[in-house]
Amino acid sequence: MNEPTTMMETALPGLKLAARGKVRDLYDLGDRLLIAATDRLSAFDVVLPTPIPDKGRVLTQTSAFWFRKTAHLIPNHLLSADFDEIARLVPELKGLDRPAFEGRLMLVKKARRLDAECVVRGYLAGSGWKEYRKTGAVCGRRLPAGLPEAARLPEPIFTPSTKAEKGHDENIDRERLAALVGRDAAAEVERASLALYRFAAEHAQARGLILADTKFEFGLEGGRLILIDEALTPDSSRFW
Repeated sequence: MNEPTTMMETALPGLKLAARGKVRDLYDLGDRLLIAATDRLSAFDVVLPTPIPDKGRVLTQTSAFWFRKTAHLIPNHLLSADFDEIARLVPELKGLDRPAFEGRLMLVKKARRLDAECVVRGYLAGSGWKEYRKTGAVCGRRLPAGLPEAARLPEPIFTPSTKAEKGHDENIDRERLAALVGRDAAAEVERASLALYRFAAEHAQARGLILADTKFEFGLEGGRLILIDEALTPDSSRFW
């Protein structure tokens, strides 16, 4: 069994680095993107100095699993997460260090990202709990009085937020979401987010896990809505 390895950042020769996020490095391949997941750890919008060995592999393979598992609910941007297939499709990767990069790479379709984070909550935790304590509501959704922290909600609720390039994301209501992405797109991402959450929560429950809440991101590819970024990872979700 291979020893865990750590990777703080990537530099792929011959490829254009489009962006370096908190965890992932994105390379622009024209109509596609190559995503390389590092082991960087971020908390409260700050990248911490200590990486978690093989975290990037876990995130990549978890996302790939859920992208395949939920493709019947909504299309997504995944083309491949297989090292050999990606190396064939991207000639610039010839000779890439397999032990370092295997399991970290994802080749995806390029999409125009919708600037909102689509959060679904089945339980009252995190920022949702804080907002409920202050107002009795989450993102404008009034909830029953007297709920304790981590309470299971009567139904999963859609609680979108802004996607801040700097600073913290802000919880928003449906009207603000519609203003950001358009009314039709807002309705579509709400429907898709709730369907994805319900499917994943049922899958997790059958295996002894609770999916308390999770975040999805969407984009437009050729005019159609697709799921992008990551899906149901420990970074984007609260599993109990």
